[in-house]
Amino acid sequence: MMGGAMTGRHRRPAHHLRAPRRRRGLLHLTTVAALVGLPILAACGSGDGQVATAAEESSTTETAAPSTTVTVPPTAASTTSSTTTTTTTTSTTTTTSTTTTSTTTTTTAPPETIPEQPPEPVTPPQDEYGAEPLVEIGSIEIPSIGVSSVLYQGIRLTTLDQGPGHWPGTALPGQDGNTVVAGHRTSHDRVFRDIDQLVEGDEIIFHLTDGSRHVYRVTGVQIIEPTDVWIVDPTPFGRATLFACHPPGSTRQRIVAFADLVTA
Repeated sequence: MMGGAMTGRHRRPAHHLRAPRRRRGLLHLTTVAALVGLPILAACGSGDGQVATAAEESSTTETAAPSTTVTVPPTAASTTSSTTTTTTTTSTTTTTSTTTTSTTTTTTAPPETIPEQPPEPVTPPQDEYGAEPLVEIGSIEIPSIGVSSVLYQGIRLTTLDQGPGHWPGTALPGQDGNTVVAGHRTSHDRVFRDIDQLVEGDEIIFHLTDGSRHVYRVTGVQIIEPTDVWIVDPTPFGRATLFACHPPGSTRQRIVAFADLVTA
């Protein structure tokens, strides 16, 4: 469905919403000059033990008393003596027990990091279908229009064909400055198909790979020309700028939703 009011909600048309004042700066002048005639704003345990046995010893000696017999008249005496010895042998046994303990080490991978950003917005690429690394930096949600998608780094169409892309050099979600995101309306996943139905106060939520969550609220929706690259200019406060081609199926214009940061 293109545009219009959403069920159960009173929504004002996109062109009636409050939009930020148009700003033009150095980036505008240099970028437009370089890209005249081109669709500039592309979107579309251990232990041990030991047991020992104590020794016991015993010795017994038995001696028989002498026996003497006398006959009268006296004759020579006869004496008998005997000795018996008993010996006990003791042996000692020692038992040793050994316990082995194993140790398991777990290594935790470091969290993913977001690519380092250029100091200012990059110039729109002239080779819109040029190759660039497909880098996931988080996700974007817009509950009011049913958007929930992976967020990538880059604005070439080869990236936007996979999902919405963050414009390199603009602020990352949650930072002071202008966070610019482009997406398709009618091709591939059509993530921004109903961007024209956004109204003031709708939430845009970013989740980054570092675990942070950042919430913005829509302040306005505006229709602009492809050469209006001022929408990527830095801002002194946290802002999100989402844009796509307009009308749906055409590259004649661009539709832009502006939102202010409310939860960093």
